[in-house]
Amino acid sequence: MQIQPIKRGHGKNLEGDGLRRILADVFGEEHVGESSGKYEVFYGALNPLRTWLEGKGLAVETIMKKDVDEEVARDTIKKYNQFLDRATGYTAKERIKRARKGG
Repeated sequence: MQIQPIKRGHGKNLEGDGLRRILADVFGEEHVGESSGKYEVFYGALNPLRTWLEGKGLAVETIMKKDVDEEVARDTIKKYNQFLDRATGYTAKERIKRARKGG
């Protein structure tokens, strides 16, 4: 599990049904479910992605299928990054930079 930081002021977009709406917009409503207060996505190589708000961050837990073709893997990574961009307010480049800096 990873805790992704959320850009200051961006957390209000995740409140209520916000996180679920972002997941549905990115992965498709039919791929999104909820279990024990956590959202689950079964899409492409994700088996599943689980996410929830944890303090001031976004908790993300993923289990990846290993036996998918390259096109499915690329599409899954693209959608996963789109989700993190929209949910955290940080681009992939900004997330990498923050991770290297230590937060």
